[in-house]
Amino acid sequence: MKTHSSMLHVRMDTETKRKATAVLAAMRLTASEAVRLFLHRIAVDQAFPLELKVPNARTRRAMAESEEMMRRGTARFATADEMFTELEEACGR
Repeated sequence: MKTHSSMLHVRMDTETKRKATAVLAAMRLTASEAVRLFLHRIAVDQAFPLELKVPNARTRRAMAESEEMMRRGTARFATADEMFTELEEACGR
């Protein structure tokens, strides 16, 4: 099935755009991706979507680690058992 696309032009003040673009970049989203996500959720949910927030420092570190592993094509753990062992140790078990 062929999908057609169309352009959406949004006019806003420069300062709002600058601030919003910076926040979206921290979430690893472009303005276009955010608008597509926003409109998709409205269409699917028939409601205004929930607010997205900038991830905290721990989440940002995990995101960076994940992106680096994907870039290198490597995994943090060699086996699932190794992963579960570290998770249990982190929980104090």
